[in-house]
Amino acid sequence: MESRKYPLYFSFPALLVFLLFFIAPTFVGVYYSFTDWNIHAQTVHFIGLDNYRALFQEPRLKTALVNTLVFAAAVTVLQNVIGIALALVLNEKLKLRNVLRLIFFMPYVIAPVVIGYVFRAIYHPDHGIVNRALREFGLGALAQDWLNDPKWALFSIIMTDLWRVSGFAMVVYLAGLQFIPKDLLESASIDGASYWSRFRHIVFPLLAPSFTVNVLLSLIGSMKVFEMVMVLTEGGPGYTTEVFYTYIRSTFSMGQMGYSTAINLVLFVLVTAIGVPVLMAMKKREVDM
Repeated sequence: MESRKYPLYFSFPALLVFLLFFIAPTFVGVYYSFTDWNIHAQTVHFIGLDNYRALFQEPRLKTALVNTLVFAAAVTVLQNVIGIALALVLNEKLKLRNVLRLIFFMPYVIAPVVIGYVFRAIYHPDHGIVNRALREFGLGALAQDWLNDPKWALFSIIMTDLWRVSGFAMVVYLAGLQFIPKDLLESASIDGASYWSRFRHIVFPLLAPSFTVNVLLSLIGSMKVFEMVMVLTEGGPGYTTEVFYTYIRSTFSMGQMGYSTAINLVLFVLVTAIGVPVLMAMKKREVDM
């Protein structure tokens, strides 16, 4: 019995670090969300639900909520569509497939802040590559002020983030494709099944574990977006691209720590409320496969 417990002892340092730096701050944060903690206060007082009442009366919260959900939905869906498409193409026997895999995955390892500054130059209304290319091809009427026009700013951020993260989804799907028996696909092909039929009835069901991982990671990551929005638009113009973390930053920078912590807790509840049902639905699909 002691020999079975012995390996567990090696997990204690990691558990201690996790409890000290993750669990304990979480509970402390929950407490401070019910206080008037701010940069000017000499003492911290418990104020109950006042922060939450003020929060849900703030119009900026609605804007941040809508933008966060729109961004998360668009990135989650499109990232997985692009990721599956790239994985299917680069799973074929192409001469340069390893080079292409590297090229598509590379943006994911670049810091979002760096990507944000690069795309600020790309989206520049006068000297940016996007508008210059449109004018060169006689489509100057389509040129926009991509980051300063409220109609296009959030769309531009979504496109930038898709460029960054789609390669990661591709790698996960490529890993899943390696576990699909080739003889199963060959048998279906011999029986006359079309490429779409093989994908629909064999490939896609067997990619269920990869699909679960990608959807969940994409959903959680996109709901916590911050760097890309901060670098590209800082939540503007106005508050038209405001998301939860840019709103948290603005209130925290004004010294409203307790209020900011309450917003963060609302985001945690929102991510949990959306993420857990999605995970359960995805896992059921794996079981029924």
